[in-house]
Amino acid sequence: MARISRRALAASIALWALLPGGASAADALKEIRIDWATYNPVSLVLKQKGLLEKEFAKDGISIVWVQSAGSNKALEFLNAGSIDFGSTAGSAALVARINGNPIKSIYVYSRPEWTALVTAKDSKIATVADLRGKRVAVTRGTDPHIFLVRALLGAGLSEKDITPVLLQHADGKTALIRGDVDAWAGLDPMMAQAEIEDGAKLFFRDPAANTWGILNVREQFLKDNPDVVRRVLATYEEARKYSVVNYDDLKKTFIAVTKLPDSVVDKQLKERTDLSHNRIGAPQRESILAAGIALQQAGVIDAKVDVKATLDALIDDQVPLPTN
Repeated sequence: MARISRRALAASIALWALLPGGASAADALKEIRIDWATYNPVSLVLKQKGLLEKEFAKDGISIVWVQSAGSNKALEFLNAGSIDFGSTAGSAALVARINGNPIKSIYVYSRPEWTALVTAKDSKIATVADLRGKRVAVTRGTDPHIFLVRALLGAGLSEKDITPVLLQHADGKTALIRGDVDAWAGLDPMMAQAEIEDGAKLFFRDPAANTWGILNVREQFLKDNPDVVRRVLATYEEARKYSVVNYDDLKKTFIAVTKLPDSVVDKQLKERTDLSHNRIGAPQRESILAAGIALQQAGVIDAKVDVKATLDALIDDQVPLPTN
């Protein structure tokens, strides 16, 4: 009987290990899929230094890097399950959550002024009100799009008063320089490049309306792999701290990826990027909530949506970060 009991126990343990949650997530996980983006400088350092690869080598977990060309792409990848971690603006993550994208916002990688409204050097457009009837390049589902909507609202206008030309960020910059559009809701580093190389003008700026750079994770991935997420954030934090105190290396890494000149990179990284934050706290919540309320007033978000409740569901600030 004792022998049978031991066999039964062994069989039970084997069966338990096959059930969802039965074995540890790190044992079952084979790869972590994470994005990198030129609007997230910390991600470039993280990738270049191979920090995640080193952290998870002992677990036999590989790291798969995917480029995000904008918040909209990162959110598409997260929604499709093709990445586990994605870089976005806080406001873009909120809108995505409202639209049913099952993500959690867990970390701040930057406090940027990465967007403004831009026009060509010889344009007569000087105010947001001047955009009435004009063609404006914009990437939907991104902070520049939300920035544009809020700017129009502040001028008593809406998207119906302009002709949105839907292009990815880099193509929007090209369209502006070619004269195919009258204005562009810009994004760095393309925006800084247009300023320096083409004389483009940032005719409307509002740093406070640029929502924070936020790292998001698929909600199911967080539930299944809480310790893996903690380790990813600890490694991200290592890269952020390194970037803060090693500007020359950060800049070198950025230039190697973007092939942009020093002056463009300095404008983005030195003048418009603050990497001194990491936790999602009251300032981040207030900024993202303000963007959501403005979008609701503009009719982009349905009036029935409880924006604050959705924000609360979006943010998970319980994943611990290193304190030293």
